[in-house]
Amino acid sequence: MASLNKVLLIGNLTADPELKSTTNGKSVCNFSIAVNRPFVKEGSNVQDVDFINVTAWGKTAEFVAAYFSKGEPMFVCGALQVRSWNDSDGTKRYATEVNADEVSFVRSKSQNTAESVTNEKN
Repeated sequence: MASLNKVLLIGNLTADPELKSTTNGKSVCNFSIAVNRPFVKEGSNVQDVDFINVTAWGKTAEFVAAYFSKGEPMFVCGALQVRSWNDSDGTKRYATEVNADEVSFVRSKSQNTAESVTNEKN
């Protein structure tokens, strides 16, 4: 059976990204982007905002931390991932996030110091 898991987003970074390292020394950056979602309510066009959690690894994580700051628009291409775990009370918890394969600027080329980085395969 064929399957496809591809997410394309353009939104604004909700906070300055922080670069961290795993115990193995791999770079990781968790961040959130605000993405407008238009819909029709009572015959009027309205926009709502979704806050999407994103995780970037390796060179992509380093790129995000080096070149992006709160409020900046960005393009994210990746895959949707759902994780689950049991908290300290034994309650099952879920997190849905985008695992970024590519992140790039939305600004004009003249404003960019770097173009984009595609994540190396894990």
